[in-house]
Amino acid sequence: MSPIKVAVLDCFHPRIIEAIGRALPDGWTVRFTDENTVAARARVLHDADVAFVMAAPVPPELIAQATRLRFVQKLGAGMDRFDLEACRARGIAVARLQAGNNIPVAEHTVLLMLACYRQLPQIDCRTRTGRWSKEDARGIHRQLHGKTVGLVGFGAIGRRVARLLQGFEVRIVYYDPARAGAEVERSLKAEYVALDELVRAADIVSLHLPLVPETRNILNAERVRAMKPEAVLINCARGGLLDEAALADALREGRLFAAGLDTFATEPPIGSPLLDLDNTVVTSHLAGATLDNFAGVISRAVANTEAFLCGAPLPEDDVVVAPPVHRVATG
Repeated sequence: MSPIKVAVLDCFHPRIIEAIGRALPDGWTVRFTDENTVAARARVLHDADVAFVMAAPVPPELIAQATRLRFVQKLGAGMDRFDLEACRARGIAVARLQAGNNIPVAEHTVLLMLACYRQLPQIDCRTRTGRWSKEDARGIHRQLHGKTVGLVGFGAIGRRVARLLQGFEVRIVYYDPARAGAEVERSLKAEYVALDELVRAADIVSLHLPLVPETRNILNAERVRAMKPEAVLINCARGGLLDEAALADALREGRLFAAGLDTFATEPPIGSPLLDLDNTVVTSHLAGATLDNFAGVISRAVANTEAFLCGAPLPEDDVVVAPPVHRVATG
């Protein structure tokens, strides 16, 4: 049997490239994309059996050039940059890693909450330039303790955020299209409320939903306007979940205290008014990106690929496009 050829469609740090190389079974070969373009991805994908994808888009024109591709493994959970219909039409199976990045994303979410409340970027700049004044902070800064945090989305990441917040003694309310069970709510001390009630009540609104047609612009202009005065908005999910123009207006006018944003509707967000505001803390869609977490990510990706190749079932929550029933096992 010919060796399995793996194409990696993202440009990774050298340490991550090494980790992928170490994790692949003997006899597999791997090619890495050297630039973030469709042409570069097509070069490594054209004769690959398997593709590993972290954040790279997978449009139909790329799928069309992958003549041998049988399996695509997303190294995360979000599937909004995939053309899944093109994969189905070609009989290409697709899997994700449900909850694969929940710990680092949840930690980054809490980081942004604290950075917004304590104006961390501004304080860092002022301190470096010699401005040393505690009292400037005392009249402006907030603390997380005692606040109401509204989690819009209560899957693996939302629940992990709720767990991390327990030590801050906050009130947690949440909305999710699928309500959690009573035991989960009790263990995380989380109260289910309607979305519009959450928006009005929360001191911090934090988004944790996937981007699908039903959730696009779920935090629309009307809901942004309904947010509590001096509330904070956190988005470590997807930029398309909210009306960024309405958010920029609310921040500029002082109706909201701050926003912590790791994701944007257009990435990179060149020209976004949100980048020009002093009351935003922004990062480059890196909430899930830690070296510590990647060992588990690549281990699960390889395990899913091996299962696919030998015809074994994949974890139910990881399956996005099921393997064709007529596929013959090769392992």
